[in-house]
Amino acid sequence: MAGEDGNLSLVLRGPGDLQLEQRPVPKPARGEVLLGMRSVGICGSDVHYWTHGRIGDFVLTSPMVMGHEASGKVVAVGDGVKDLKPGDRVAIEPGVPCRTCPHCKDGRYNLCPDMRFCATPPVDGSLAQFYCHPADFCYKLPENVSYDEGALLEPLSVGVHACRRAGVALGSHVLVCGAGPIGLVCLLTAKACGATSVIITDLDAGRLEVAKKLGADHVVQVSTRDSLQLSRIITEQLGCEPDQSIECSGAEPSIATAIYSTRSGGTVVLVGMGAAEVKLPIINASVREVDIRGIFRYVNCYPTALKMVASGQVDVKPLITHTYELRDSVKAFERAKTGDGGAIKIIIKCGQTD
Repeated sequence: MAGEDGNLSLVLRGPGDLQLEQRPVPKPARGEVLLGMRSVGICGSDVHYWTHGRIGDFVLTSPMVMGHEASGKVVAVGDGVKDLKPGDRVAIEPGVPCRTCPHCKDGRYNLCPDMRFCATPPVDGSLAQFYCHPADFCYKLPENVSYDEGALLEPLSVGVHACRRAGVALGSHVLVCGAGPIGLVCLLTAKACGATSVIITDLDAGRLEVAKKLGADHVVQVSTRDSLQLSRIITEQLGCEPDQSIECSGAEPSIATAIYSTRSGGTVVLVGMGAAEVKLPIINASVREVDIRGIFRYVNCYPTALKMVASGQVDVKPLITHTYELRDSVKAFERAKTGDGGAIKIIIKCGQTD
């Protein structure tokens, strides 16, 4: 199945230590499918694990295969799999919950304490030639959706969850703080939800140009740490205070800007993850009844994200700026780390082109 070379995989052995290794081809357990991997995107969390060896309480203690934004083709199925067959093209939702805890039964499986998430220690990811995954967390791709688009359903699902938590709807005026990959998918999703106008902020002029091309109605290049001043600039450009603000940078001044900018009675959603503790203008939010909500990954969003892409409502292809072969994965990670060449989303090709 894998030929003479086995299963080439990108393995993180420690901070700063990425290596390509040959591993055995796995066999699908009951309820799983074996996938020939095709496209895997590099996420900021992947780069963070590579450079720091940890994110919060998730600490790398043993070698781990990277990658969680992924798509592939079914090669074999385990016992009990009925809805997928060899040859099916699928996108992979990387987080698999226990399915039995109160959070799972309540439909909020992203909060499951026993969640196993690809490329989150100690769980191996999918940046390999072959990978096994539960069939019920694989989504069949229509013919008009490419493997690359299938891989990008993962970050797009974050945008879907953020907009749902924010309550973005027809006629909304939306602020997105941060024009990185997640900020850009929040922009795309907000527009697809019917937002009348979306304004997006960032330090980088190049990323704001990308945001304009993706449909941002207004952009603001951040040149001050004065959150009140920046909020006034945002309101002036937008022509009103945002109904919803989606903060994607995790930076303390940016979170404060989102709170100050949002209209009384509006909602701020915190997507970006920065310092564990930050100083917020909480009284300002409290007396104006500005709701502050968090999100953790996404839940029940993959089917919606897939429909958005398949229908043409959302085009994620412009987010892809660079493509590498699996054998060049380390170079791909180096570019993702530096952002050279205007890198936004980098895709690694893991197998043959269908």
